[in-house]
Amino acid sequence: MFPSDFVIFLQIILFLFITPGPPRVVIVSHALNYGLNRSVWTALGDISANTIQGILVVFIIGSFLSDNPQILNYLKWAGIFYLVYLAYDTFTAKINSINSKTQSTKSTFSFYKDGFMVAGLSPKAIIFFSTIFSSFINYESNIISQFLILMITYVVLDFVTLMIYGLAAEKISIWLKNKPKVLNTISACVLLIIAIYVAATQNF
Repeated sequence: MFPSDFVIFLQIILFLFITPGPPRVVIVSHALNYGLNRSVWTALGDISANTIQGILVVFIIGSFLSDNPQILNYLKWAGIFYLVYLAYDTFTAKINSINSKTQSTKSTFSFYKDGFMVAGLSPKAIIFFSTIFSSFINYESNIISQFLILMITYVVLDFVTLMIYGLAAEKISIWLKNKPKVLNTISACVLLIIAIYVAATQNF
């Protein structure tokens, strides 16, 4: 059965995706410093984490999280510490040029891990899946088919908007390709600002 109010669901997630939260900031940082091709793995890590979150919240631990909101606070601070770590890692990375074949020693798995960890430790994503996402599912009908429609829509649009952010960042990086340290500094500062913003504004 098709999920109820699917068009409204589309509007909500599109608004969510155009908002520059931590996952968007991370992929912009990676695209600025390493290029769009390598940043694809960051986006894949992000959507992998979101898929796991959706499955866990809708089918397994949704009620448990409702009864234990302090877990969201733990995830919030774990995510903040990881953003600070990424800021440090970005600032200290040795990058010769955005087009250099020896840009950095950062591995493909490291890009994937960054996307996965930032998205996976986001309490906002868990709240979204446990409240807004779940409200579009009719639990008296075929839950799995509805979940698949919503989840696939979410993942595809998430990936596409991440790539748009990454593409825009790569275009900007062309202007600064001979000043890699400037790229590092800008990216690290933005990551720190997002970490501070999350710490100051998100309360559960």
